[in-house]
Amino acid sequence: MVSRKLLALSAGAALAVSLTACGSSPGSTSNAQGQPVVTIMVGGLDKQIYLPAMLAQQLGYYQQQGLEVHLEDEPAGVNAENDMIAGKIDGVVGFYDHNIDLQGKGKATEAVVQMLQVPGEVELCRSDVAGQIKSPADWKGRSLGVTDIGSSTDFLTRYLAVRNGVPVDQIHESGVQAGNTFIAAMQHKNIDCGMTTEPTVSALLNSGQAKILLDTRTADGARAALGGVYPASSLYMSTDYVTKHADIVQKLANAYVETMHWISTHTPEEIADKMPADYYKGVGKAAYVAALKSEKGIYTTDGLMPADGPQTVLNVLSAFNPDVKGHTIDLAKTYTNDFAAKANQTLK
Repeated sequence: MVSRKLLALSAGAALAVSLTACGSSPGSTSNAQGQPVVTIMVGGLDKQIYLPAMLAQQLGYYQQQGLEVHLEDEPAGVNAENDMIAGKIDGVVGFYDHNIDLQGKGKATEAVVQMLQVPGEVELCRSDVAGQIKSPADWKGRSLGVTDIGSSTDFLTRYLAVRNGVPVDQIHESGVQAGNTFIAAMQHKNIDCGMTTEPTVSALLNSGQAKILLDTRTADGARAALGGVYPASSLYMSTDYVTKHADIVQKLANAYVETMHWISTHTPEEIADKMPADYYKGVGKAAYVAALKSEKGIYTTDGLMPADGPQTVLNVLSAFNPDVKGHTIDLAKTYTNDFAAKANQTLK
């Protein structure tokens, strides 16, 4: 597994720190200036679907809110949620669907800022088998790549199989993360198809190694594949943390909502210029910008949850997930718009 990359973001400058910085209990620490120290794990910092987490730092919005934010890189969202439940981190920038899954397991968490209104995920198939696989209905017996078992790409892959008449026990899933490991899995023919995001999508398409089977980078694409708008990347935290540290949560919401406003009012070129150069070194800056142009509509403009989104996610998970199917899920407890709404008011 790819090792975690920890970035410490302070009010004065970005500092490198070790993973042991997470040892203290969430919400309990302050820096030398008395500012709250917050640790957030991101399900792949260099993925464009999680771009707002780093962009907020690059724009100085955490610092403006008087926060020292540590961003940890974890390629698989399921590992991030486990660390949050274990109390090792304060929050996760990952897919909203984890909150429904966790409630089904008896855990209380909630999304406090919604960053994506659609998944931004693309199902790619190797070019040499693309002619044989016209839809997920052709997945029987196929090897399919996901970020990791229990991740949101796993959830979506299982749903697409079931929705197209293929039982989940007739597909073979492998956790191949994203970027170079995903590309290698295709090159070595370890997977026939796989779900991933930009900039990995552009790298495989530009090299001719893969073709698109399904594309959820637009609302129409999400509706066609999933039956509705599927809210994805969000900042989610344990309900206990949100209750005990509402002031910190509000500051985070302020930073992220201002970031979403900034994205909506700037060009893909301007956005790319703010990102660390190593985020696009694998595909090149031009391809990174082109990818942003193709999917800029995935981002919310205000950090608010789309009204019809949670029900779509519940419908998807109820189709195959034993922790959700047949369980009573209170969607109102899986997210809140309170913090984002207040943040929007301060920006007017």
